[in-house]
Amino acid sequence: MHIFLPLPLLLLSTAQAALLPRQTASQTTSSASASPTACNNHASLCSRSYSNITHLGAHDSPFLRNSSSNSGFGLSDAGNQNIDSLAQLSAGVRLLSAQIHKSDNALHLCHTSCSLLDAGLLRDWLSSIKGWLDSHTSDVVTLVLVNSDNVAATDLASEFVASGISTYGYTPSTAGQWPTLQAMISANTRLVTFVASLPQSSGYLLNEFDYLFENPYNNTAASSFTCAADRPVAQPASAAIATGKLPLLNHFLYQTMTLGSTVIESPDTASIGTTNAATGTGSLGDFAAACAKDYGGKAPWGLLVDYFDQGDTLKVVDDLNGVANDQATGRQEAGGTKMFTGAAGPAVRLPTNIKVAGAALATAVAGWLVV
Repeated sequence: MHIFLPLPLLLLSTAQAALLPRQTASQTTSSASASPTACNNHASLCSRSYSNITHLGAHDSPFLRNSSSNSGFGLSDAGNQNIDSLAQLSAGVRLLSAQIHKSDNALHLCHTSCSLLDAGLLRDWLSSIKGWLDSHTSDVVTLVLVNSDNVAATDLASEFVASGISTYGYTPSTAGQWPTLQAMISANTRLVTFVASLPQSSGYLLNEFDYLFENPYNNTAASSFTCAADRPVAQPASAAIATGKLPLLNHFLYQTMTLGSTVIESPDTASIGTTNAATGTGSLGDFAAACAKDYGGKAPWGLLVDYFDQGDTLKVVDDLNGVANDQATGRQEAGGTKMFTGAAGPAVRLPTNIKVAGAALATAVAGWLVV
């Protein structure tokens, strides 16, 4: 039996190097009357199509290490990010992924099960992001939501309306055609929401796999990373890109450990310095550059990572976008409690509130990871 359990990681040294810049493509002409000084932290991105920009994504954004929002059996030492979603956005992340579950007649953000890790109400999280958008008027944000309990689009929409964030929702007029960031900003439709999955898109709630494809996410070795599509259907990179869907790359590794008869898969903490680095075997930068070649010179649309504040994730995205990392406007240094001191150590530790009890542990945390 395999159990997927996100656990803290260790920081290793990272390498700095330039990456393959994004190739220029024809852009959608903006009808906006006003031009912001910077869009998503860079002025040169304003005239770029939303689909022709690489967006840095925080995998399982609301699930934090030592999160105070955990409840019940919550794994307070577990999580995929160090700092909360608003701090992620302020640091330069522009894509947030999360999982939605039904609990106590409400929609919660839970990591596989609300009895394990509950980050609170979906409505509250959306409201906080709405507040961030209110005060950051030149930014476009993307949500990728895992619809774990097959919630109806109408019920999801109710949460968006109640939070106030629905006013920012972007609804595509033509499938496969995206406006520039400037046009979205001027129209104040600055929130793009993909849901995996819905029977069909509903207004600004977009069925993810009508628009995106993803590579495999459950990798345990750098050699397993592939640019090929795994969802919605498995197919070679060239075939996937030919569909017109945008590539969202999962880039994180897992390792295995055995507790009695139970096999637990957790993030490969010893490799995070390389996994989130600009160069090196298995690095984010080299992998994204390789995928750009496989995609015919088009850089990946999204990069989804754990612990975005470790390594060179922002530099990788800036290099792919062909912009200078040191000229970004409006970014704030990632704050919050850091996980690492820079010293190497054991690759894995169990949270202190977990007691290993063989089958009981297996029952409690089975299927922990849902991407």
